Amino acid sequence: MNIHEYQGKDILRESGVNVPSGHVAYTVDEAVKVAQKLDSDVFVVKAQIHAGGRGKAGGVKIAKNLDDVRTYANELLGKNLVTHQTGPEGKEVKRLLIEEGCDIQNEYYVGLVLDRATSRVVMMASEEGGTEIEEVAAETPEKIFKEVIDPVVGLSGYQARRLAFNINIPDELIGKAAKFMIGLYNVFVEKDCSIAEINPLVTTGDGQVMALDSKLNFDDNAMFRQKDVMELRDLEEEDEKEIEASKYDLSYVALDGNIGCMVNGAGLAMSTMDIIKHYGGEPANFLDVGGGATTEKVTEAFKIILSDSHVKGIFVNIFGGIMKCDVIAEGVVEATKQVGLEMPLVVRLEGTNVDLGKKILDESGLNITSAESMADGAEKIVSAVK
Repeated sequence: MNIHEYQGKDILRESGVNVPSGHVAYTVDEAVKVAQKLDSDVFVVKAQIHAGGRGKAGGVKIAKNLDDVRTYANELLGKNLVTHQTGPEGKEVKRLLIEEGCDIQNEYYVGLVLDRATSRVVMMASEEGGTEIEEVAAETPEKIFKEVIDPVVGLSGYQARRLAFNINIPDELIGKAAKFMIGLYNVFVEKDCSIAEINPLVTTGDGQVMALDSKLNFDDNAMFRQKDVMELRDLEEEDEKEIEASKYDLSYVALDGNIGCMVNGAGLAMSTMDIIKHYGGEPANFLDVGGGATTEKVTEAFKIILSDSHVKGIFVNIFGGIMKCDVIAEGVVEATKQVGLEMPLVVRLEGTNVDLGKKILDESGLNITSAESMADGAEKIVSAVK
């Protein structure tokens, strides 16, 4: 789950992590009122959307007075902001963060992620702040420093100080930088984050170390114990189909293709998309119905796929283990009847109760094409759609 920058900064501020003063605004007048309350001669007007690259896209403005705040707020609110992460369609700006200006001396990068190779949280830091970390990794990887964190001990003071030294934080600010990093790590763990990224972390002329930007993502599987974080979810920033899928505990991600996919298991779903591409097709979605899906769940998954107007055909690829093939077959038949499906449908079943599943499909009287293998199914659906 993703949240806005201002929400992330509120969480950091509550946990004692240093961030600039600021507040959210939904209208031009609200933006001016927020700026009036800030103890600053310079203000930053920042578009709030769930995407990076806002600065390069013109979504961050420096205002030198209240008139500038009004002008920039009027310019940004309602604008369709296009960044490298939004795609060409962009995202509409519906809220702004109005923040005090900072006397920036230097910019750095600090981030926390889970390293699945070691099953431990890793803090990364670089003196190349303000730059996409992917670019730094590709062009100057030697400038990225890492500390693997023992989950029992947490981020140690010496690890934080070592990172601060390595990225050339001024000597007199090493202590503040270490405190900042430890505070950020505590937020990462306590809030069940999957990513905590500060880019840039800045040092200021008055000797502060603070987060000029923040990106916090959270583990969906832990949201049952993070009710306060769940309340920050902005449904307007999410795909309607993905929202609907989450109601039924379906893992769904919308893509740009025209072949709908319904698969059980994330690995098989990825492989299914790959093999569709291999045969010259384009998947319209990633959809994992999970290992314990019911007929109702499969029916809803089918409806979500069909709600995408770009879908011209559907490939159901199921390997029955915990998920039984007859349950999938019943769901497919039920959904097909409910929506009056007319587009090509290819189904490949293998595993538990596969014979019963195939019998249900064969006796349904519906126009369903069976496939003997994943490759056979992919080839048939791509051919049918073309």
